Amino acid sequence: MTSVGGLGDFIRDPDEAQRRMDEWAQGFAKKAERYQAAQEQTEQIRLTATSGDGAVKVTVGADGGVTDLVFSNKARSFPLPELSATILSTMHRAQADIANRVATVMAENLGDEDVETRSLMLDSLRSRFPEPVEDPAAPPPPAPIPPPAAGPPTPGAPPRRPGPIEDDEGNSPW
Repeated sequence: MTSVGGLGDFIRDPDEAQRRMDEWAQGFAKKAERYQAAQEQTEQIRLTATSGDGAVKVTVGADGGVTDLVFSNKARSFPLPELSATILSTMHRAQADIANRVATVMAENLGDEDVETRSLMLDSLRSRFPEPVEDPAAPPPPAPIPPPAAGPPTPGAPPRRPGPIEDDEGNSPW
């Protein structure tokens, strides 16, 4: 009983065996190059979101980590709890498109290779960084508290310089 195309045929022709092994190795090398390119491009992904009022701008990488955080002067007048909430919601909006951007990079570099693995990875990213949900029942955020107005200078007194703003722990937030 002979098997056609089986391991026995492979072993009988050492030149054919070497050719097939070389092709297999070249295929792996090319695949590794494509994965390397996808990884490098993914590491370069940056997504930025700005709060609706322009007070906060957050940039994140493909891993969801914050790579840049910028405040406009508007942020100075925010109560700290509101500033914290604005930072987090802006960060979540920046993170929401991570899975789509990674999927694009993977499709460009890998085509239809490893669809199952890609699907698992993208599902993981989508669960970690979902689209932000706007709560229509939530009350609007409070308006920023304006800084106290300085009264007119006392005649003959030098002009007052504002001192540092201090929080409850005595640390200046700016």
